[in-house]
Amino acid sequence: MDFRWFNYRRALDAFELKDYRTAARLLEEIVAEHPDAIEPRLLLARSYYHSASLQPAVDQLRVIVEADPTETYARLLLARTLERQSKHEEAAPHRKLVAALTGDDSLLQHHRPGQ
Repeated sequence: MDFRWFNYRRALDAFELKDYRTAARLLEEIVAEHPDAIEPRLLLARSYYHSASLQPAVDQLRVIVEADPTETYARLLLARTLERQSKHEEAAPHRKLVAALTGDDSLLQHHRPGQ
């Protein structure tokens, strides 16, 4: 059995059950073993975001957008995470780039949780 797959599946299951801390713990190990793998790193960032561990989420998202500047979901999540930290000016360039890459000007609007 490939335990990396097993642990990733466990992390996905935990995330789907909204057990974001467990998902993050499992994903931290996977990302440490496979630092160039974008998919588990993005899920780790999402787990951090949903568990309100905002700075670790920013750190992971910055790694992703540095590796792939056109990764629009990671860049949008980076903007939203920065906004949750009240760093609206820092988030603005990320929103502008996502809007330009996708052609969706609605993405220029600040995200307000609950909307």
